[in-house]
Amino acid sequence: MRRYYHNMAVDETHVGADALEVTEAALSTVMEVRSEEENPESTALRVAITGANGPEFSYDLSFEDIEEAAPDDHIYQVSELTIVIPKVDLENLSGATLDLPSNPMQGGLVIRNPNRPKMLEGEDIELIGTPGEKLQQLLDTHINPSLAAHSGYAELVKMDGTSAHILMGGGCQGCAMSAATLRQGIEVMIAEAIPEITEIVDVTDHEAGENPFFE
Repeated sequence: MRRYYHNMAVDETHVGADALEVTEAALSTVMEVRSEEENPESTALRVAITGANGPEFSYDLSFEDIEEAAPDDHIYQVSELTIVIPKVDLENLSGATLDLPSNPMQGGLVIRNPNRPKMLEGEDIELIGTPGEKLQQLLDTHINPSLAAHSGYAELVKMDGTSAHILMGGGCQGCAMSAATLRQGIEVMIAEAIPEITEIVDVTDHEAGENPFFE
């Protein structure tokens, strides 16, 4: 089924792997906020990637009139909500889910995204010393400042030859997304910056996490 706004078609059936999924709880929240817009029926939710915050993307969620969408934007329908995703962001939002935070005290919305940005693209990083010393510098200057936004941190426990044993702590311990953060975010950054480190070993006891950011 297609709904037309002047010359723009909205695909109401194509919500596949290339589209951001929306949980029922998040949909309810968005629809409630949208109802306060001047013309809610013609108002779409635009989801765009604005950059990278360490091992994760940063996002902008905003309401816009459906007719303001660009010709190459990806536009589709989830229930009565029209979602607009810029073409340039579609690949990096593939498999992601718009949801409510696991902690009800946090408020707002979260995007759980298995994709990670290219961590050091365009950056000139100078690391000195042994592989372990370089890794500690990378943790201190690039990785942990970003993880701190989730009350988490990554700690180098030990080096075993070319293998680095990493512990995820704070809000990252027990977090459902921490494995993806380590494998698709931190590990990629380490591989780019310190190629002599060939393996990352996760030594985190995730069962012991008391305050995970994502459950």
